[in-house]
Amino acid sequence: MNLFLSPTEAIDCDHPQVKDLTSQTIRGAQDVHEQAQRLFYFVRDVILYNLYVPVFLPEHYKASTTLHRGSGYCVQKAVMLAALARAAEIPARLVFADIRNYLTSERVAEQMGTNLFVFHGYVEWFLGDRWVRVTPAFDKEMCREHGYPVVEFDGREDAIFPSHDAEGRKFVEYVRHHGTFSDVPLDLILQAWERAYGKGRVEEWKAFLQAGQRGS
Repeated sequence: MNLFLSPTEAIDCDHPQVKDLTSQTIRGAQDVHEQAQRLFYFVRDVILYNLYVPVFLPEHYKASTTLHRGSGYCVQKAVMLAALARAAEIPARLVFADIRNYLTSERVAEQMGTNLFVFHGYVEWFLGDRWVRVTPAFDKEMCREHGYPVVEFDGREDAIFPSHDAEGRKFVEYVRHHGTFSDVPLDLILQAWERAYGKGRVEEWKAFLQAGQRGS
């Protein structure tokens, strides 16, 4: 388990601000399950979901960077949760899968050319005696605005995207799983994006995000 408790380039669980936040968040929790539940809800709702953040360099994925920014897309939020978990001495690793979001906005689907999100990132952490899967990607306010089901976590059972919403509409389909990782496999992610979306479209995203970063 040491591999999933140790700091990495992105999962900088030894960063002072990450350690302080972890201590504040889990203080007074009754057990590891309550600790995990508190950490999940912090990342889900306080770190807002944001597709339009820098994503092409290793430093863009550091948990401390995402904490400072206050937002991130699914992989960055998963890294944030993994860092908080490791700082709390809860073994945690990253999981990646290709998913289809059937309720994604027309704007995002048009920008991507598809509703397939390649290398969606979430977390597995070791709670009690088994690995539990959780996705803190979509904050509660975003779910309200877009009509998405809200992923809730009881501290014990898996909490990933459901296949349908409460009205029976298709929501998320897990298409392909890529396995678990101790850190962000950025080269694999970028290669997968180019294969799925085309190199030209990925270069357009890079230019768009860099322009936005300069303007902020």
